Amino acid sequence: MKTARQVLASKPTQAIYSIQPGATVYAALQLMAEKSIGALLVMEHGKIVGILSERDYARKVILMQRTSRETLVRDIMTTAVVYVRADQTTDECMALMTQHRLRHLPVMEGDELIGMLSIGDLVKDIISEQRFIIEQLEQYIAGSR
Repeated sequence: MKTARQVLASKPTQAIYSIQPGATVYAALQLMAEKSIGALLVMEHGKIVGILSERDYARKVILMQRTSRETLVRDIMTTAVVYVRADQTTDECMALMTQHRLRHLPVMEGDELIGMLSIGDLVKDIISEQRFIIEQLEQYIAGSR
């Protein structure tokens, strides 16, 4: 079973995208669209103060009839950020995502942010691992005849 650190290392890009709490939601949406991502960490003075996701936008801007050009990130961000340690397993990451209904998890090593995992990253890794196990079993069965 892989760790969060190993899944991060296998990602094509290690970039961590963030925005400041005083930025407009419109600016956040532009960045998310430009980078093809579904969430941004909200950082202030090098520390995580929140996370902003597409879900936050849908529920706290669209449904509340606000405008993204006038609403600030701080007004709609999720402040209770759930994160994982770099040594936690993919199963532990998936369990947290399921329990808290999350799609993105910051990965911390001590006090340092080292990356962000999405549900897609974890699913891709789990499928790859299962495919490997199936191939190993098929080779074992074929060799034992």
